[in-house]
Amino acid sequence: MRVFSDNTLLLPMLYCCFSSAMSSSLYSSCQLQGQFNLNGMHKTGDVILGGLFANNLFSVDFDLTFTSEPQLPTCYSFDITGFRQAQTMAFAIDEINRNSKLLPNVTLGYSLYDNCNQLGIAFHASLSLVSGQEEEVTLEENCIGTPPVHGIVGDSSSTRSIAISSLLGLYRVPMVSYYATCSCLSDRQKFPSFFRTIPSDAFQVNAMIQILKHFGWTWAGLLISDDDYGVHAARSFHSDLGPAGGGCLAYTEILPWGDDPAEIRRIVDVMRKSTARVVIVFAHNSRTINLMQEVVRQNVTGLQWIASEAWTLADVLQTPHFMPYLGGTLGIAIRRGEIPGLRDFLLQIRPDLHHGSADGKSVVNQFWEHTFQCRFAPAPASWVEAGGELCTGQEVIENVETELLDVSDLRPEYNVYKAVYALAYALDDMLHCEPGRGPFSNNTCAHLQRLEPWQLVYYLGKVNFTTTFGDQVSFDENGDSLPIYDIMNWVWLPDGRTKVQRVGEVKRSAFKGEELTLDEDKIFWNFESKQPPRSVCSESCPPGTRMARKKGEPECCFDCVPCSEGKISNKTDSMECTSCPEDFWSSPQRDHCVPKKTEFLSYHEPLGICLTTTSLLGTFICVLVLGIFIHHHSTPIVRANNSELSFLLLVSLKLCFLCSLLFIGRPRLWTCQLRHAAFGISFVLCVSCILVKTMVVLAVFRASKPGGESSLKWFGAVQQRGTVLVLTSIQAAICTVWLVSASPVPHKNTQYQSDKIVYECEVGSTVGFAVLLGYIGLLAVLSCLLAFLAKNLPDSFNEAKHITFSMLIFCAVWVAFVPAYISSPGKYADAVEVFAILASSFGLLVALFGPKCYIILLRPERNTKKAIMGRCTTK
Repeated sequence: MRVFSDNTLLLPMLYCCFSSAMSSSLYSSCQLQGQFNLNGMHKTGDVILGGLFANNLFSVDFDLTFTSEPQLPTCYSFDITGFRQAQTMAFAIDEINRNSKLLPNVTLGYSLYDNCNQLGIAFHASLSLVSGQEEEVTLEENCIGTPPVHGIVGDSSSTRSIAISSLLGLYRVPMVSYYATCSCLSDRQKFPSFFRTIPSDAFQVNAMIQILKHFGWTWAGLLISDDDYGVHAARSFHSDLGPAGGGCLAYTEILPWGDDPAEIRRIVDVMRKSTARVVIVFAHNSRTINLMQEVVRQNVTGLQWIASEAWTLADVLQTPHFMPYLGGTLGIAIRRGEIPGLRDFLLQIRPDLHHGSADGKSVVNQFWEHTFQCRFAPAPASWVEAGGELCTGQEVIENVETELLDVSDLRPEYNVYKAVYALAYALDDMLHCEPGRGPFSNNTCAHLQRLEPWQLVYYLGKVNFTTTFGDQVSFDENGDSLPIYDIMNWVWLPDGRTKVQRVGEVKRSAFKGEELTLDEDKIFWNFESKQPPRSVCSESCPPGTRMARKKGEPECCFDCVPCSEGKISNKTDSMECTSCPEDFWSSPQRDHCVPKKTEFLSYHEPLGICLTTTSLLGTFICVLVLGIFIHHHSTPIVRANNSELSFLLLVSLKLCFLCSLLFIGRPRLWTCQLRHAAFGISFVLCVSCILVKTMVVLAVFRASKPGGESSLKWFGAVQQRGTVLVLTSIQAAICTVWLVSASPVPHKNTQYQSDKIVYECEVGSTVGFAVLLGYIGLLAVLSCLLAFLAKNLPDSFNEAKHITFSMLIFCAVWVAFVPAYISSPGKYADAVEVFAILASSFGLLVALFGPKCYIILLRPERNTKKAIMGRCTTK
């Protein structure tokens, strides 16, 4: 913001109230301290609306000497667009005055001033509107009164609107802007009486983000101007973009204020080196021209430009010089509207030769000069010829192709039209207030003769109407209207001509929220592929990976890290990998969960088949031996040492072989409970039989000695069966207590391998399992010791040597079993236990029954009582 070239900062103190000399006086007189000679248009009425428009583009400032009062700058270079906007306000007021349903019996007037596109002059004009130009004003005792205008339509610049609205807000004078877009103006604390019919930059930024998201452009460059327009837009971009917003900015640069070639070269060099293919330029067209000239000089092609509203429709950039670089540009533009009757109203404009300004030209006369390229003097008869034409005031304007009459693309004019109608509807609502039911204190209503500006602000906030073009107009709590923007596309035609066409819109409705509509078939893409470009910092992470931010890089720059084992991501650009359910594991691609492999000692695998075959073979051998013994049950070698125990021992060995089958196959509750119980009882039955046989051998030889006959009575058949039954019952009791207190149960173990489920039986109670094994071991050790004591007895009667050997095998197998079982994972622990069962069973079977079967089948001559009772030692 530049420093004013006059005493503008003192103008808020414009009024000075003097108390009356007489104490009975109820009125005061305020003297205007200064008056501005401004270019303007006026029309009287019951209610006056003010307007600020840029009818001239440039001004020449006077030097400050601080020795004399500064003069107003001289304005020049007529702006036909600003003039048409001012005429649109005049047309809207004229149309409202002719409408019998809106503000009946009330005539609207206007005071329109030229701001000369300069902040200081706009500030002068706004103060003139709210204070008036009368040199002396009579007010009430408290120095208050109705201002000359009840509302102001303007200004066209965010910077000027900020300055003017800051002052007007102090007095709650409503100001409705048709072109100021800075999002900062939505601050109700700073600008309590500011409204606008153009969307704020915040929504413009949101519209651009919607376009970025629509085409998947997550990596974009941003160039902004260093004024309120650009700075606040940059803040909106940085707050709205990101992972939630759909992208990030590759670089943020502030365009230089002046024409510094070095700074512009640096900016374009950054653009050229960046990987961002989409560039957003949020600046006025004057800044953009300097930038594009350097883009052309460095031949920076292959970029997709997104234009802010300020330069989307700039004709100066739509030239064959720039189109190879700017063709296909997507831009945000003010909503185009239609105003029926406006062209006919503009056709009625004629030169006002009798009412010139200080330099001899009124605003209307400047328009005529611009249109017909002619000159005239203030006097009616002093027209002069210029450019080969003579202005008489009677020219047929309908036959002239002029920019003023082009109403095919009304954008800011449409916003002016809506702003005037918003003020009119607010006044109309105020006049329809019923006494005693008003919105103000004590349910009072506002009165037109004593209307306070803040009362009109209240009604403006309640405005809600629909234009003839079909657009709804209302204001939210921040003074912003329902936003809507057109999306424009720069088309480069084959013949070299250019046109800007509408390809969609983005709007926010009260019910549906924000909506983006694009006709992609109409969009011209300035690329060989004729397709939208890709503009990403990092390519999307496929399923099976997650995004990992690069340190020190923007949010959309990331690495794709594969998910760890057991986790997956089934979406593109996943932020995190999710764990698979308990019974599932990640696929090799880490993009979906698959059931975990199950592992247990199966009947179908080679190890299971081998163990099963061995178990059945042992069972078959037991049955075969049992058949041999039954067939030769009357022979001495079978009858020796209690044949009943031998039969019971064979049955128990067969049970030992069969119980190993319970360890093969998928563990179930019943197999887990039965396998160790059957194993424990079968082996106790087997070892008990061996123990009793060993004790019988010792008792028989002890009875053969003098005085030892009495010992045989303790080892009769009944006692032998009873001893085996008692010893087995103890094991059965141990198993029962174990199963009742802490029964073994199936368990899905994932500790060995995370991608596998190892089905195994948990022992439930380690103590119970240890007692079961300990009891078997105790009986085995006791049998081994007794057999060892009887090993030196005569061979013909001595089974102790074979029992000792069998018990040594049995103990060796189970001693080796313990560490092997503990160290074996999963199914191999069951395989170790099955192997121990089979090995110990085969050891007992071969050691105890192998020699007897040998004699029965191959040496029948030794299967006689004489051979058995003989005392000679066999070699």
